Amino acid sequence: MIEAELILKAQQGEKEAYIELIQIHQRTVEKFAFQCGVHSNDLADVSQEVFVKLYRFLHQFKQDRFTTWLYKITLNATRDYYRKEQRQQAKEQKLLAQPQRTSSSSAEEFMLLFEEDRLLHHAIQALDEKYRYPLILYYFHELKYEEIAEVLNISLSTVKMRLLRAKEKLKVALIQEGNVENG
Repeated sequence: MIEAELILKAQQGEKEAYIELIQIHQRTVEKFAFQCGVHSNDLADVSQEVFVKLYRFLHQFKQDRFTTWLYKITLNATRDYYRKEQRQQAKEQKLLAQPQRTSSSSAEEFMLLFEEDRLLHHAIQALDEKYRYPLILYYFHELKYEEIAEVLNISLSTVKMRLLRAKEKLKVALIQEGNVENG
């Protein structure tokens, strides 16, 4: 069966076709992920993430070259995997760097340690979607303006304007939140 037929059948929900796609492309995904810097002991996790994303988004595939799309998914999964790992390590280091106090105050210290993360999260979640999504994609997923425009299906000028307004609204919200917390 040719690849185009497999993709069509997998898009229609045929599990055997999806499994065959995995078998055909498993080695390519692992090889590319390894070349992108994935450690050999993490290859199984990253490739599993790629094929989970493939399964979730296969219905959206409408491009000419399936492998190009699969490379894009693999690259994003690789970046996401290590970003998550780096954030977790940074939080652990931040915790370890804190002066040790008595165990009775440790729960309170833990909560205070991530207070600013919580405030930022709440302020971002309070933004309207049209401002929240570009902000998240730009700052937390490091997408370029053009990529954000493609993901959100909006113009480049709209992306720039929404990011500008999102930053303004976020700044106001954080200032207000700080005044509420301090007042």
